[in-house]
Order: sequence, then C-alpha cells, then structure tokens
Amino acid sequence: MRALTDRTLVAATHNAGKLREITNLIEPFGFTIKSAHELGLVEPEETGITFEENALIKALSAATLTGLPALSDDSGICVDALDGAPGVYTADWAIQDNGQRDFVKAMQKLEDAMQEKAVCEPALRSAQFVSVLCLAWPDGEHQFFRGEISGTLIWPPRGQDGFGFDPMFQPIGHEKTFGEMTAQQKHGWKPWDKIALSHRARAFKLFAEALMLKIPRQT
Repeated sequence: MRALTDRTLVAATHNAGKLREITNLIEPFGFTIKSAHELGLVEPEETGITFEENALIKALSAATLTGLPALSDDSGICVDALDGAPGVYTADWAIQDNGQRDFVKAMQKLEDAMQEKAVCEPALRSAQFVSVLCLAWPDGEHQFFRGEISGTLIWPPRGQDGFGFDPMFQPIGHEKTFGEMTAQQKHGWKPWDKIALSHRARAFKLFAEALMLKIPRQT
C-alpha cells in the first residue's frame, strides 16, 4: 500500500459542509488542507453511476491539476423504500431552477416521494448514508474507503446543524438526528477510537487506519 508522505492534501470539494468535516477529521494528524475551491479548481462533471466512480473523478481531477495527492468524498442517502434513491444523485435532488441547491426543498421532495408510496411507519422508513473517500495521486494511483450508517428518516426534520439531509436522518440507537448533533457528536472520530458514528467518519477511520496512523503525528 502506497505511503502518504506529503503533508499537504487537496480536499477535492467545493462543498463547505464536507470541507469542514474533512478538515476536522484530518488536521489532528498534522496535515495542511487546501480545498478545490480555495485553489480555484473547476468542478469536474460527475458522470459516474456509483459513489466510487464519482469520488475518483473528483480526486483524480484535483490531483492532476495541482500535482498533490487529493482526497475526495462522494456521498449520499439511499432510501430502501425508494429502491436506493436518491443515492449518487442525492445532491441533484436539491438543485433548483436557478441552479442553486436548496436542501429544505430537497427534504420535502424526499418526503413527498415516500408519502406517494405510503411509507409512513418508522419500520418502513429505513435509509443508509454512504460515504466513499478516494485518495488519488497525480500519477493516477488511487484507493477507496467506504463508510455506511443505517437509520430512520423522520418527519418533520429536526435540527439546524450539519448539512444536506442531516435533519431527516436519525441513526439507529440514537434519539437525535444528525441535524441535532454537534459536529463532535456526529463525526468527532479521533485516532485510535474504536467507533466512528457518521458515514464520513467511518470511511475516514478506514482511511486513517490504512494510511495515516503509520505516520507519526507532528508536534
């Protein structure tokens, strides 16, 4: 497995919420994060039909343009009653006529889709949040790390924290939605913790255990 020796990584995202979570997870290891937005990188078209394909497109584009290793995340919510939709098209559900994303309306759209199928009982409202991280080098070498968490979709949404569909998603075994949790509660995984909660934290745990925990933390 290729060692990650460069202390600067490009976070291949223009999503402020994702950037915050990735930065919070990776900075304890002594890495400097440069975002695709900060570097003025153009967002590549996500033409994949899987989380892995889209994650690779974003990471490889950023790595090629900057000459630095790049870490991307492709994530979404997969609703069992909707045969896994919206899945890789999660962000697309939020796009409005003006081209901007509105996740309040996206959550209503998701709820309407479930109501059309008479999905009202909590036992029928199961879903999974999925996150696939891709680490890519400028020469094209890459690795994937996939994290998932199961939960129940609640209505009406609760909480103002997080982003995306977080206020609708109540993870199994918890009384709060992701939207009601603090950043620390949701994705506050630290090195050598046995458990990570969010899908992104679980993917990052695999990433860190495979690559970064071999690197002594800088002091």
